[in-house]
Amino acid sequence: MALLDVKNLAVSFVTRMGTNQAVDDISFTVESGKITAIIGESGSGKSVACYSMLGLIPMPPGRIDGGSAHFEGRDLLQLSEPELREIRGRDIAMIFQDPMTCLNPYMTVGRQLMEPLRYHKKVSRQEARQRALDLLEEVGIRDPESTIDNFPHQFSGGMRQRVMIAMALINEPKLLIADEPTTALDVTIQAQILKLIAELQTRRDIGVIFISHDLAVVADIADQIVVMKEGKIVEGGDSDHIFHHAEHPYTQKLLAAIPSDSKEPLVGQPEPIIRVQNLCTWFGQGKGREPVKAVNDVTFDINRGEVLGLVGESGSGKSTIGRSILRLVPVTSGHVQFDGTDVTELEGRDLKNMRRRMQMIFQDPFASLNPRMTVYDTLAEPLLLHGIENRRTVAQGVLKLMDDVGLARAFVRKYPHEFSGGQRQRIAIGRALATHPEFIVADEPVSALDVTIQAQILELMQELGREYGLTMLFVSHDLAVVRHLADRILVLYKGEIVEQGSGDDLFERPQQAYTKQLLSSIPGRALLLS
Repeated sequence: MALLDVKNLAVSFVTRMGTNQAVDDISFTVESGKITAIIGESGSGKSVACYSMLGLIPMPPGRIDGGSAHFEGRDLLQLSEPELREIRGRDIAMIFQDPMTCLNPYMTVGRQLMEPLRYHKKVSRQEARQRALDLLEEVGIRDPESTIDNFPHQFSGGMRQRVMIAMALINEPKLLIADEPTTALDVTIQAQILKLIAELQTRRDIGVIFISHDLAVVADIADQIVVMKEGKIVEGGDSDHIFHHAEHPYTQKLLAAIPSDSKEPLVGQPEPIIRVQNLCTWFGQGKGREPVKAVNDVTFDINRGEVLGLVGESGSGKSTIGRSILRLVPVTSGHVQFDGTDVTELEGRDLKNMRRRMQMIFQDPFASLNPRMTVYDTLAEPLLLHGIENRRTVAQGVLKLMDDVGLARAFVRKYPHEFSGGQRQRIAIGRALATHPEFIVADEPVSALDVTIQAQILELMQELGREYGLTMLFVSHDLAVVRHLADRILVLYKGEIVEQGSGDDLFERPQQAYTKQLLSSIPGRALLLS
């Protein structure tokens, strides 16, 4: 008998614009001791299906139109809120996507772990604390005795996700729902979290629903896979069937979006346009404190027309190198030459003029776009600021940029919040291209996007690179993505370059232990190399 048996579930949202069918007549099962993965792009209904079963969608505007969700013989959709509250956190637990927004910033991690245990099991404070300590150790938190009384902001992203897992498991649930638990994590941390969930699922014999937009992420852990598109299940089966015998075009599209190939090397004599020599960027100096050596004695060249990939974990100094080249952070020592000019010595108008030739695409377009400016204003600003267009011709320049990045001209008067993540990233790319730069720093531009949208943005960047003759520094923690796009790859560890080479060289003949660790952490690596 299945632990969870969902039949003909339908969920919709009623708004002033009409009714949106978020989940449309879906059925699936979850067995004890097995992992069922629900895969699909943002907006496909994955999370809504699971949230609705636990009464976690607002009603109204949400409503359950029909179906059943039997958990151990009880239909979750027919239970009252008090009955559901007894099941949530005790028999069914959830790991949410963003632990920083789900953990209470005013409560220590220990208090938050103890709270569900004391509510559901009525144990003493001392017993709850000991159980929390044991579980923090089980999920890999170092020195739990000293960290249990820390607040969420004192943990790294990977450690916060481990705390979320511990909180979900504290009452020994029978079903665990993991909603995109590794989306924003480095590949090494992601691999640790995936391994941890799989080990805990086996050790505790619990059923797991793993929600993700990336088939590669679930390749090594899922027993059954359900593929959702626009609220419907379009295909389902075991991992072997989905990965090697997929029938539905949408499943095949998701598989094709996983970056796997290596870029063809450039031909011709290399001509350096960027020369970085002994670059050091340190933070927190002075008053006897040891500085944080974010970038430490780094030297490399970027050739004209080349895409140079820069990979490493969070905190390795990747973004700081990009920002140092553009003089967005103060450089401690060393030199950065752009087309023969030492950028580190430029000030005022000279620096402004140089920045017209060097631009940046930031990781989070929603945070980097002004929410009070329309797309038109966002794209027109650099055109007017640098005198590329005047008031009479700027409209035509804006529309040309819209065409270049694949956005409909009708969207030109919309604001950033009215676009999807992929569309916002296209706007950010358009803004970077507005000054006709020769060099672009792309800082994790696809890390938070669905795999299909990620593939579209990567293809767009390749096309625009050829059209505009761009040289690019592509910063990422994902070696698979960088291999697909970059001509050469630098591997960064603790602010220093530890290895470099072509994608094929690094994938097939890695020399350094850290590079090997990054490669082994790529989800679904067997798929990429097959």
